[in-house]
Amino acid sequence: MVFVHGIGARRDPETARKEWTEALARGAARAGHSRVADDLVAGRHIETVFAYYGDLFHEDQAQGADGGLDPEVAEDVRALMAEMATDRLAGLGPDDPEAGAWLTILADLTADGTEQGGWNVVRQVVNAAGAMLSFGPLSRPGQWAGSKLLVGQLSQVSRYLRRGEPDAGGTALDARIRARVRAAVDGRPAVVVAHSLGSVVAFEELCAQDAAVPLLTTIGSPLAMRSIVWPRIRPRPPRTPEAVGRWLNFWDRDDVIAARPRLERVFEPNTAGVRPVSARTDTDGLWVHTATKYLEQPAVAGPVAEVLAAMRAGGGPADEGAGESATGPADESGTAHRPADTADPTTADGAAWG
Repeated sequence: MVFVHGIGARRDPETARKEWTEALARGAARAGHSRVADDLVAGRHIETVFAYYGDLFHEDQAQGADGGLDPEVAEDVRALMAEMATDRLAGLGPDDPEAGAWLTILADLTADGTEQGGWNVVRQVVNAAGAMLSFGPLSRPGQWAGSKLLVGQLSQVSRYLRRGEPDAGGTALDARIRARVRAAVDGRPAVVVAHSLGSVVAFEELCAQDAAVPLLTTIGSPLAMRSIVWPRIRPRPPRTPEAVGRWLNFWDRDDVIAARPRLERVFEPNTAGVRPVSARTDTDGLWVHTATKYLEQPAVAGPVAEVLAAMRAGGGPADEGAGESATGPADESGTAHRPADTADPTTADGAAWG
């Protein structure tokens, strides 16, 4: 099983893998799959891999001329935030106390910010982010520590989709990110769980792979956002990857990052007729855009556990983690966990959201 994270600060991939695995186990147990839950916690029979790419967003070349946000990226962030506000407003009644605040944010974001130059757009998005963090779901404890941190993490969506920031060898940022997912899947059948920006990365990479994916689960996904995401994803037209046998997509009503969540409206089926199936699952918790809050939900974890159990019963890839594996020696539980393909892991420098 492969986990693909989304936007966020730097993190230790092994710690993140354990957190996601334990959250999925809690959800599986609540869904009645206690054996799969026990195997996940014990690291038995089921191999979990965390496809980490967050370090690639923290290279010096990704910064603007003065070390801040590039104005062109800021324009994309402004479009994303305006769409988030519009989508949130569509779900609120005219008398809802949040409506006035979102209308003000939307008006500020759509005002002409070009007269004073590109850096005025940077100020616009930072100010709007501060307003978003002052009320509603994003004002709860444990959210982004500040407006600049929120804007910086939203900018990762733009930076991936701009297909720029080549390394010394000329490989663009998006290609290097997809390579991490490719290495995690490693050409083998796998269940893929992708969160936030990770759903964009996983979708594009799976479109280029032949390895069977019996289940793709996307959570808190921005794939259908019309401002900058859906028009830029590849290949065109967007359709379910050929290798995917089932695609389930989940969103939370308070997850304002996952605007326009019904993917089946904008993705065509693959040749087997598979298209995304979207469902709302509300957690009513403090955190609004974390992967673990989704994975703890029985509606999310249940189908994953069912497929993992079926793969194990059939002697498929779910058993490949038992004992010694080609990816490394087994731990004391008898299962080898493949290390994340990444440079030096760093400690988080803010909330790690994906």
